[in-house]
Amino acid sequence: MATAEPQTTTDVELDFITLSDEELEKPYRVILQNDDITPMEVVVWVLEKVFEQSFEKANSIMLEAHLKGHALVTILPFKEASSRVYSAQSRARDLGFPLVLFLEPDF
Repeated sequence: MATAEPQTTTDVELDFITLSDEELEKPYRVILQNDDITPMEVVVWVLEKVFEQSFEKANSIMLEAHLKGHALVTILPFKEASSRVYSAQSRARDLGFPLVLFLEPDF
């Protein structure tokens, strides 16, 4: 008797936004969102390595996110901010953690 293959589905909804060169240069806030899974040490390490924060500043950002639910990491042009967010989330996911960062306009 043949065994049935498990069926999986991967539905992903994507919204694409086109930004002009001018919009790419506008400042965006990088926001760290608290989660109950990513260890504090991993958050601090990512903030140090990806966002070039000192240990003291990274620890302060991590604690603010832990206590208030979110914290400002830095303000950068959109292109650089999105690249660093991608890098930070990739590093955390490589370690098995769902670190959440997002961008919001600073204008």
